[in-house]
Amino acid sequence: MIDDTDKREKERVAAHQLEGAVMIFQPMTVIEISHNGALIETPFQLQLDSLHDFRLSLGERFVVVKGRIAHCYVGELRNDTTVYRSGLEFVEPSDPVRHAIAAFVDALAAARRVPVIIDAEFTDESA
Repeated sequence: MIDDTDKREKERVAAHQLEGAVMIFQPMTVIEISHNGALIETPFQLQLDSLHDFRLSLGERFVVVKGRIAHCYVGELRNDTTVYRSGLEFVEPSDPVRHAIAAFVDALAAARRVPVIIDAEFTDESA
């Protein structure tokens, strides 16, 4: 076992029940996304009004955005696992992140508006 006490620049002191939290990226599924927020699914419950950093894959780009949990509820049960759905509101995204999210959402919306025509015919209604 290595003794690290000689390597410390500052002395450690007992914290006596000081508590904290660790941020760990967990997998999630984005169900819906808008310029201002998203609906996500997770295998764990998120606390209302809590703030989290979310890493989003926007096509070939990745962004990290802070979000506030606006609501959380049990979405469904899958294979004996509870799936939670949470609505999140993006909180003060930087301009590059805001523009990346807006471009991604706008591209998704534009793709939905393109009509798909399969095996169709044009007719001359003036005849």
